[in-house]
Amino acid sequence: MSKREQSKYKINRRLGVNLWGRPKSPINKREYGPGQHGQARRRKLSDFGVQLQAKQKLKGYYGNITERQFKRYYEAAARRRGDTGENLIEILERRLDAVVYRMKFVPTVFAARQFVNHGHVMVNGVRTNIPSCLLKDGDIVEVRQKSKELPIVLEATALAERDVPDYIEVDYKQMKGAFVRGPQLADVPYPVQMEPNLVVEYYSR
Repeated sequence: MSKREQSKYKINRRLGVNLWGRPKSPINKREYGPGQHGQARRRKLSDFGVQLQAKQKLKGYYGNITERQFKRYYEAAARRRGDTGENLIEILERRLDAVVYRMKFVPTVFAARQFVNHGHVMVNGVRTNIPSCLLKDGDIVEVRQKSKELPIVLEATALAERDVPDYIEVDYKQMKGAFVRGPQLADVPYPVQMEPNLVVEYYSR
C-alpha cells in the first residue's frame, strides 16, 4: 500500500466518515479514529469545530487539496455572484482531476491526480498534465491513445460503485467525455453530506 493510500484512509478515519463511499474504506469496520486514543469518546464539537470539520471533509474529498489552494478557491467563489457555497462546489467540480474521476477513467480522485500528472489525459486535443486545471463548459476530456488499455482504466470503467453525474457525458468506446455544465451542490453525487455553507462561515470569521 502506498503512502498516498494510507493517507487517504487516515482522512476517512479521522473524519469518521466513508468520504468516497468505497467498500475498502476502514471506516466500514472501525468507525473510531486512528491512533491509541481513537476509541475515546468524542467531545461535542464547538461551532468552530463543526465548521472546520466541514472544510476538512470537502478539502479531503478532492484529494486533500492544500490549504492555500483551497482558500484561493473560496476567495474566487466569494467574488462571483450568487451563493458562495454553491460557487465553491462548482469550482471544485471543474478541476480536471475531479472530472477525470467523475468520468470513471480511474477508481479514486488520488489516482486521477496521478493519472493527469503522468500525461495520460488530453483536453480539447491538447495533452494536459495539470490536475488543478479548471475546465469550461463544453470542454472535451480524452484518455490518450497509448493509455486507453491501461489496467487501471479498464478496471475503473467496469466499477459499479459510482454513477456518472448528468453534468458530464462519457463515451467509453472512445474513452472520451465532455464537461457539459457547472453543477450545483444537489447535482454532485457525494457519498456523504457536504456543507459548503459551513465552509463559508469558517472563512468568514
